Amino acid sequence: MEETVTLLTAIKDAFACGDKDINAYSPLALAYIGDDVYDIVVRTLVVERANRPANELHHETVKYVKAEAQSKAIVHILKCGDILTEEEQDIYKRGRNAKSYTSAKNADIQDYRKATGFEALLGYLYLCGRQSRVVEIVKLAIDFLDNEE
Repeated sequence: MEETVTLLTAIKDAFACGDKDINAYSPLALAYIGDDVYDIVVRTLVVERANRPANELHHETVKYVKAEAQSKAIVHILKCGDILTEEEQDIYKRGRNAKSYTSAKNADIQDYRKATGFEALLGYLYLCGRQSRVVEIVKLAIDFLDNEE
């Protein structure tokens, strides 16, 4: 039977990455990796839901990953109360408040900042090795966005 290893552990082992202090990462670095963490979870879900042409998969994925959708999802999660820990809320706020030198092509600045905070949170959790928590939070976001339609 093959040993179960997380993708993060496999990457760190294969490339001899040392342990880093996650709190030393800038919020934009966390958002950078968190963007792709969210993307891989959403893409996996979209492919698992239906085997379709790549163009259709892309259009379905965009509904979830655009800044406006991420913004709506994190606002919903925050309004639900005790879903995020105090630590997670702090990471979200650090990401949301970070001064970025770029902006989204198709989003207003408030949605873009909230999405950046959401991505920073996911990046933080991923780099901490808390993939189950990443999936739990993304599931809340996806369930909300699916029901909003």
